[in-house]
Amino acid sequence: MTDETVRTPHTFQVDLRGLVDLLSHHLYSSPRVYLRELLQNAVDAITARRALDPDAPQRVRLLAGGGELRVTDSGVGLTESDVHNLLATIGRSSKRGIDDATGLESARSEFLGQFGIGLLACFVVADRIRVVSRSAKDPGAAPVEWTACEDGSYTVRTLPDDVHPEPGTTVHLSARPGCAEWLGEQRVLELARDFGSLLPYDVQVGGQGISELPAPWARTYPSPGARRVELAGHCHRTFGFTPLDAVDLDVPLAGVRGVAYVLPSAVSPAQRAGHRVHLKGMLLTDRADTLLPEWAFFVRCVVDTDSLRPTASRESLYEDETLAGVREALGGRIRDWLAELAAGEPQRLAEFLSVHHLGVKSLVRHDPELLAVMLPWLPFETTEGQVTLAEFARRHGVVHFTRTVEEFRQVAPIAQAQGIGVVNGGYTYDAELVELLPRVLPGTSVAELDADVVTAHLDAVDADAELALAGFLAVARARLDPLGCDVALRSFHPVTVPALHLDDRASRHERARSQEAEQADDLWAGILGSLRGSAPRTRLVLNHLNPLIRRIAALGDAELAGTATEALYGQALLMAQRPLRPADSALLNRAFMGLLEWATPARGDHEKEGGR
Repeated sequence: MTDETVRTPHTFQVDLRGLVDLLSHHLYSSPRVYLRELLQNAVDAITARRALDPDAPQRVRLLAGGGELRVTDSGVGLTESDVHNLLATIGRSSKRGIDDATGLESARSEFLGQFGIGLLACFVVADRIRVVSRSAKDPGAAPVEWTACEDGSYTVRTLPDDVHPEPGTTVHLSARPGCAEWLGEQRVLELARDFGSLLPYDVQVGGQGISELPAPWARTYPSPGARRVELAGHCHRTFGFTPLDAVDLDVPLAGVRGVAYVLPSAVSPAQRAGHRVHLKGMLLTDRADTLLPEWAFFVRCVVDTDSLRPTASRESLYEDETLAGVREALGGRIRDWLAELAAGEPQRLAEFLSVHHLGVKSLVRHDPELLAVMLPWLPFETTEGQVTLAEFARRHGVVHFTRTVEEFRQVAPIAQAQGIGVVNGGYTYDAELVELLPRVLPGTSVAELDADVVTAHLDAVDADAELALAGFLAVARARLDPLGCDVALRSFHPVTVPALHLDDRASRHERARSQEAEQADDLWAGILGSLRGSAPRTRLVLNHLNPLIRRIAALGDAELAGTATEALYGQALLMAQRPLRPADSALLNRAFMGLLEWATPARGDHEKEGGR
C-alpha cells in the first residue's frame, strides 16, 4: 500500500448550447460573422488542396433561399476519420497538429483561420449543420456526411460516389427560428461581398461574382487624375466621405498593401478610428483602431495584409511586435507623404493643414526631421490672424507667446496696438512648438509674454499728470494690496479698455500658493509660506486715456474711489476669464453692492441733502 492517491482521468463535458450562446453574445459582435467563418473554411480548404496540387480548381459557390444556405468549395475535403477528429471535437482544427504529408500543416501559414471553432459560429443562425465532403487526399474513399444539431448530437455516414463526385466540401445550413433573414440570398450576397471581395479565388453567390480584384489601389489607370477619381469613389462607398487625398500604403517588408484616405473635415484626436483590415483578402475587421499611430487620426485606411495575427474572434488585431512594426511602417509612409507635399505641392499641403494641423502638430513634436519640414508651414493664431510661424518670425524680431487662450485674448488687442507680435500658445501643442522654432529657424528669438513686457510697451503717463493722481493711486493700491495685486497707470489703445489685468506663470503660481495656504492647516500653511519668494505680483494697469478712469480718479470720495477700483479689478478679471478665488468673488460682490448703495441712496440721505 502507498499513500499516493490514485487519479482517475476524466474528459471535459461541453454544453454546446452554452458554447453557442458564448459565441453569439461574447466572442462575436454580430451573427453576420457566420458567413465569414464559412468563407474562411472554404478558402483554407482550397489552400490546403493547392499545396497538394497547384493546378486544383479554386471555386466557392453559395446558394441561398427558403431558409437554407449551401456553400460548396473545391478544397481538400475530408475523410471519415477527418470528420470524427475535426468536426466532432470542439476546438480541433485542421490547421493544427495534422501530419505534414496531408498538405495541411505545410500550408498553415497561408490559412485564414487558426482556432478551430469557426464552424460552431454557424449555430448562431442555424439549428442544423450538414457537411458533405470528399477527400482529395484519398480519391478512392467514399463521400462522408456529418450532420450536427444545436443540442450537441451528430451523426456520420458514408454516401454513394455520385452524391459528391468531385473532391471538396458542401456545407448545408438550416435557419433557426427568427434567423431566416441571415440566410436570405440578398443578405448572403451583401455579406459575401463585404467579407470576400478581395479573395484571390472564384467566389460566386447565386451565379454572381463578388470579386473586386485587383484592389482599387492596385489597378492600372490611364492617368493620375483618373486614379484619384476612382479612389475617391472607393472611399465614398467604403467610408461614406470624399477624401482630401489618398496615400498609398504599399509596404512589402511589413506585408501590407492598401490606401489611407485623408478625412475632409477635422476630427477629435480622441475619436476611435475605424480602419478596414483584410487578412489575405478576407475582411478581418472594419473597426481596427490600433493599426496606425495615435497621431494619424486624420486618415482612414483599407489594407490587405498577410503578416498580422487575428484575435480568437478574428474581429480585431492581436497586439504583438509584428503589429507594432506594421504600425511604425505605416506611420512612416504617412510622414513621407507629408514631406513630399511640403517639398513639391505647397497648395495641397496648405489645404490639408487648414483642416488637420492638430494631427501634424502632434506628430512633429517627436520627429525632428519632420519638424524642420513642417513647422514653418503650420498655421498659428496670432495678433495678425492665422499665419505660419515662418511668416510671423520674419515680421517680428521677438516672437512672444502666451500659454493660455484667455491670456492671449486679454492682451491681443493691446499688444497689436503697441506693435507687439504675440502667438496664442494656449491650444494643444502650440506653446511647445513655438519654443522649438529656433531649432528650425536659427537666429529666431522666442519669449513667453509676461506682464513686464506688456507694461514696458505701454506709454508712460506724463509725470505731472501721474503726480496729480497720486492720491487716487494710493487708494487703489491699498485696496488691491491684500489681493496680491499692484496698480500701474499707463496710456494705451484701444481707449475703450479701462483696465488691463496682467499676470504671468510666476504670479499665477504665487496666487495658487497663497490660496492654498489660506485653506491649509497650520503645518502645511507654514510649509507653503516658506516657499514664498520674490515672485512678481499680478498687475492692474489703468488706462489714463479712458474717460471712465479719469472720472474715477477725480472723485473726491476716497471710499467711493476704492470701491470703483475694486469693480475695475473684478471686471478686468472677468475679461481675462481668470478663475475667481473666494477673495475675488467677495470683492466683486462688495464692489457691486457698494456702487448700488451709492447710486441709490436711502430716503433719509436725500432729505439731508435737500436740507443743506
